[in-house]
Amino acid sequence: MALQIGDTAPDFEAETTEGRLRFHDWIGESWAVLFSHPRDFTPVCTTELGYMAKIKPEFDRRDVKIIGLSVDPVENHAKWAGDIAETQGHAPNYPVIGDADFSISKLYGMLPPDTSGDPTQRTPAQNQTVRNVFVVGPDKKIKLVLVYPMTTGRNFDEVLRVIDSLQLTAKHRVATPVNWQQGEDVIIAGSVSDDEARKIWPQGWDAPRPYIRLVPQP
Repeated sequence: MALQIGDTAPDFEAETTEGRLRFHDWIGESWAVLFSHPRDFTPVCTTELGYMAKIKPEFDRRDVKIIGLSVDPVENHAKWAGDIAETQGHAPNYPVIGDADFSISKLYGMLPPDTSGDPTQRTPAQNQTVRNVFVVGPDKKIKLVLVYPMTTGRNFDEVLRVIDSLQLTAKHRVATPVNWQQGEDVIIAGSVSDDEARKIWPQGWDAPRPYIRLVPQP
């Protein structure tokens, strides 16, 4: 069964480029992004790992930890990091999981349960479904799942935008409209009655329709 928004992110122990960790303990009270890759030394993934390293300060500012995963041994990740640094200008500055036994990829529903064998003998195309982004909250619940094809690089600026919305709406009874950016108007959540809304927003709201109640971002 595929993992859904609201499910508890499966916990695991794994070897990474920064040592062995237990996922839930590593997250602690922070948010986390787990993003996966079908194999090391793949071109699109090389650009993604480099870009994530470049914008890591933006995740840090939001108290979001980053962790990568690739279906290869950890020792291969170290060699790949050199290529990433040379071609992208930034080497991974976050842990990257070695999933050489496919256990985490299977745990997260990215590979079939019967997947086995030597990971270094598999082609990236055989692992093409290991292209997910999971955003996990401090409560260890999955807040976002994105799945990309191998031929399309992921938009991690969009992941930051979604995290801004997730963190805002976790604190306030609002939702964010299409293409919302920090500082723009938000929508009063549908679960809030007009009577409740008048107490929270005594200044009122704009309502192009009764079910679309717009207020400034809290």
